[in-house]
Amino acid sequence: MAAFRKALVAGAILGVGAGVGSALFVLVTPGEEQIQAMLKEMPGQDPRGREETARNKQLVLATLQEAAATQENVVWRKNWMGAGGGRSA
Repeated sequence: MAAFRKALVAGAILGVGAGVGSALFVLVTPGEEQIQAMLKEMPGQDPRGREETARNKQLVLATLQEAAATQENVVWRKNWMGAGGGRSA
């Protein structure tokens, strides 16, 4: 009988802990309006930031395509934006 009572008390304590945890989770979780506001403020949502990221991706892709098309080691370039200017492989 004592083992059953201990198990019941342990189950009750675990249940109360889970209830308190769930209540705290509900209290700290932002509402739908707050979620939408946070999404609007994210860096990826800024049009200027998106344009800059797209431009950087284009530059990286152009550099990779040029590196694949030439025998020059583009890593040795001093000016990565233009052709030439470094040692050759």
